[in-house]
Amino acid sequence: MDLQVALSTAIQQAIQAVYDTTVDDISLQPTKKEFEGTYTFVTFGLTKALRKPPVAIGQALGEWLQQHSPLVSGFNVVQGFLNISLSDAAYIQSLNGIAATPNFGTTPVHTEAVPGNRVLVEFSSPNTNKPLHLGHLRNNFLGDSVSRILAANGYDVTKACLVNDRGIHICKSMLAYQQFGQQPDGTFETPESSGLKGDKLIGKYYVLFDKELKKQLKPILEAIYEQGDLSLFDEAQQVQLQTQLSALRKAEHEQQEEAKEVELTGLPLQGTPSELVQQAITNAFHHGGKWRSISKALEDDRLIDEKVKKDIRQAFKGLILREEKIDGLKDDIKDIAQTKTTAMQEAQAMLRKWEQGDAETVALWSQMNAWVYAGFAETYKQIGVSFDKTYYESDTYLLGKDVVEEGLAKGVFYQKDDKSVWIDLTDEGLDQKLVLRGDGTSVYITQDLGTTDLKFNDFHSNRSIWVVGNEQDYHFKVLFAIMKRLGRPYADGCYHLSYGMVDLPSGKMKSREGTVVDADDLVAEVAQVAAAAADQAAKGKLDEFSEAEKQDLFHMIGLGALKYYLLKVDPQKRMLFNPEESVDVHGHTGPFIQYTHARIRSVLRKAEEAGLAISGAADEAAAPLHETEQDVIVLLGQYQLRVREAGTNYAPSYIAQYAYDLAKAYNRLFAEVSILSEPDPVKTHFRLLLSAKVAETIRHGMGLLGIDVPEKM
Repeated sequence: MDLQVALSTAIQQAIQAVYDTTVDDISLQPTKKEFEGTYTFVTFGLTKALRKPPVAIGQALGEWLQQHSPLVSGFNVVQGFLNISLSDAAYIQSLNGIAATPNFGTTPVHTEAVPGNRVLVEFSSPNTNKPLHLGHLRNNFLGDSVSRILAANGYDVTKACLVNDRGIHICKSMLAYQQFGQQPDGTFETPESSGLKGDKLIGKYYVLFDKELKKQLKPILEAIYEQGDLSLFDEAQQVQLQTQLSALRKAEHEQQEEAKEVELTGLPLQGTPSELVQQAITNAFHHGGKWRSISKALEDDRLIDEKVKKDIRQAFKGLILREEKIDGLKDDIKDIAQTKTTAMQEAQAMLRKWEQGDAETVALWSQMNAWVYAGFAETYKQIGVSFDKTYYESDTYLLGKDVVEEGLAKGVFYQKDDKSVWIDLTDEGLDQKLVLRGDGTSVYITQDLGTTDLKFNDFHSNRSIWVVGNEQDYHFKVLFAIMKRLGRPYADGCYHLSYGMVDLPSGKMKSREGTVVDADDLVAEVAQVAAAAADQAAKGKLDEFSEAEKQDLFHMIGLGALKYYLLKVDPQKRMLFNPEESVDVHGHTGPFIQYTHARIRSVLRKAEEAGLAISGAADEAAAPLHETEQDVIVLLGQYQLRVREAGTNYAPSYIAQYAYDLAKAYNRLFAEVSILSEPDPVKTHFRLLLSAKVAETIRHGMGLLGIDVPEKM
C-alpha cells in the first residue's frame, strides 16, 4: 500500500464528508522537518470553492481524519498547511500489504486484453566495421532497461536490433583487409591467428583504411585551401567547391568578427572545478569545436549557477551557429575531395561489386561479418543484453521505394525536374527533405520508411521506441512527420529516446582514429577498479571466496557500477564517466546499492541460522515504530508508482534514484535500530520482514536496470 495514495483518498473522503464537495486531485508533500507530521496538505487551493479560511479548512479536515481514518494518528495546522501524522498501525498494515503482494512492483502482461499493449524497442544498432564502444554501452543499457521497465508495467515488449552490416563503411574495412591483411606466410589474418576478437580485428582494418585515406586526402585539401588549385576536379565539382570555399571564407570572417565582441569576462572558463569543463577547454581546438565544446561542457556543469549558464548560452549562440556552418562546409569540401583519392574510389568500386552480387566480394563480406558477429555475441553476453529480433540492413536497404511511390500518389511527396523525390516540411520547421535520389537510389530515410513498415507488419506494435543518439534528433522528427502524413496507424506511437555523448577523463571517443574506448576494455577496466575498491572495503571478508567467485563478484560489481552510472543520469544530458567514482561503495553508485543488498542478505542468513521467523504478517504490537522504520515503509509503498512513472517517461533514472533512496534509508535504519539483538521478538520479526522486503525490492529495481545484486560482498 502506498501510504501517500491512501492518505490522498482519505482526504478526498474528508472533503466530501465535511463540505459535500468533490476534489479530484489531492497533492501531498513530505512535512518539513521543523514541523511534526508525515505529509502536508496545502489548503489554500480550496478557499475559493469552500468559502472558508485556510486554517479553518485544515482544522476541520484534520479533526475528521483523526476521528474516521485509521491512517491518521494526529495533525496540526500551521497557517494553511495541514500537517498529518500517520499511525503506526497504518505503517504496519502497509508493510503487510506489500509482503502479501506477489511480484510487488510488476504488472502482469495481458496481451489480448489491454489495447495498445505491444511495444517494440529498437536499440544497439551496431556497425559491423568496429567493436561496440562506450556510446554503444549507454545505448544498450538504456534500451535494455526501458524494455525491462515496460515489461514490468505489463507491456508485451519486443527487443529489436538493426545491424548496419552493409555500405561504404563496411567496404572500407574489407578493402583495408585485402590490402594489409596478408601475413608473412601468405595467409590472411584471422581472429585465431591474431588472438583478437573478430570485431576488434575488423575494427583494426577500419582504422587502417582511415589512416590511408587521410594520407591521400592531405595533399588534395592542401591544394584546395592553400593554393586554390581545383584542377583535379571536373567542371561541376569545381563550381561546387568554389561556392563552398567562398561561403567558408565569409563564415570564418564573420565568426572572427563576432568572437571579438563576445565578452568572456565573468564567464567561468578558468578555474572551473568540473573535469568535463577542463577537458572541453583543453581539447576544444583538437576536436574542431571550440565554442560548441566549451558551451556544452559549461551547460552540463551542475556547479555553475543557472544565471551564468543563461549568459553563456546568449554569449555563444551566434558563434556556435557559425561554427556549425563552418564545420558543415568543411565536411562538404572534404566529401568532394575524397572522391579523388584512390582509397575511396576503390571502396566505392567494392560497394558496387557487393551490390551486383560479385561472389568473391560477397564471400569476403560474409566472412568478415561472421567474425564481427562472434565478437559482438561475446560482448552482449558480458554486458547481459539480448534481443528478440535482429534485422540486417543488407536485407532491408532496398525497402522504402514502394513507400515513396505511395507518397507520390497521395500527394505527400513531390518530384523535381531531376526526378528526385522530396517532402516539404517547412510548415513544421523541418525544411524540405530528400526521400529518393534522381537516379532512383535510396537515401538513409528511404530505408527507414521501409523498415518501419516492416517492423510494424512483423509485430503490430502500438508503440515503437528508437534508442539513438541525439545527433539524429532531426532525422527522427522528419521520419515521424512523414509517417503521420502517410496516415500510418502506428505514427502517433513512434518515439525517439534520444541520448547525449559520454566523455571519459581522457577525452572524447573517435572510432576512425583508433582512439575509441571499446566496450570490452571499459568493462574489464571497471571490474579491475571494482576489485581494488572491494578488496579495500571488505577488510578480509573476501578470503572465504574462491578465485572464480571473486572474479564473478568483481565483474558483477564493475558492470553494475558502469550500468548504474550511465543510467542514473537523464539520457539527454552529455556526461562524464569516471570509473573510480562509479565504484565508490559510499557514494551515489551501483556498488553502494549492491552492498546494501548484500548487507541485508547477511542479516537474513544469520536470522535463519538462529531459527528466527522472517515470513508471516507483522504484528501491530511492533509499535511504536522508529522514524527510520516509517521512512523505509513509505519508500517501499512508493515503488509501484515509481515503476509506472519510469515506464510512462521511458526513464530508467527514476528507478536508479529510487533504489539509491531506498538503500540510503535502510542504511540509516540499520545504524539506528537493533535487529538481531532486539530483545522484543515481535519487533525482531517486524524488522526482519521489513529487511526482507527491502532486499527483494532492491533486487527487483536493480534488475529493471539490468544490474545483478550479490548475496554477499
